[in-house]
Amino acid sequence: GSGTQTASLITGGNIGPGPVTAVNESYDGTTFTEVNDLNTARAQSFQAGSSTACITAGGGLGGPSSTANAETWNGSAWTEVNNLNLSRAGIKGAGTSTAALAFSGFPGSAPRAAQTESWNGTSWTEVNDLNQVRQDGGGLGIQTAALAVGGNIPPLTAKTEQWDGSSWTEVNDLNAANYFQGTSGLYTAGLSFSGSTPGSPNSFAGTELWNGTSWTEIADLSTGRYGVLPASSGTTLASLAASGRTTAVVASTEEFT
Repeated sequence: GSGTQTASLITGGNIGPGPVTAVNESYDGTTFTEVNDLNTARAQSFQAGSSTACITAGGGLGGPSSTANAETWNGSAWTEVNNLNLSRAGIKGAGTSTAALAFSGFPGSAPRAAQTESWNGTSWTEVNDLNQVRQDGGGLGIQTAALAVGGNIPPLTAKTEQWDGSSWTEVNDLNAANYFQGTSGLYTAGLSFSGSTPGSPNSFAGTELWNGTSWTEIADLSTGRYGVLPASSGTTLASLAASGRTTAVVASTEEFT
């Protein structure tokens, strides 16, 4: 997901035990409308930007296969652009359609990744790796100031790392180890919400607030879920959690005010 609470784009994903999808839906603050599909169907991809200008890169194609394919959205259609250097699913990131950061992931049969790549609107460049390999965590912020949150090593991790534009530094952990969560906001004020935690049931409803130094538990979602598609206005005060999985895939949407 990308965009704001009242103008967002929810793209791709896994329909359930079945195939990945290329379906793309636009949200206007009230209703969802189907718009033009992705060129390459995928799940567990990275997306950043607004509802009218965003980039999607990487993702899973179903089974162990992943893609390095990247596409940009101009408000009406998707265009294929230069690929990531490393193909992977479970990739996360931050930024805009012309200045993005993509990190972590699962490159198929290979171990989890720590690789970080920077997008300048034309091509991807490898930069310094995360300290901790992981997949399916959270990512928030902008290209030069981002957070990598939680994820699966395995086991699940609560580790948080902060990107300063050149390197990653470990900072205070989440209160609950978590992955497949939604994240929104900036690296000085962010949210981590929903996801999957160890044990059963593993659909998580918790929300944690980042104040630039540490995480604090706050209000839960109404429906615990993982694999949520988040959208954020760039502030923690207006976020959107759409879709996800409990014991089955759900379509419900919640707003955080």
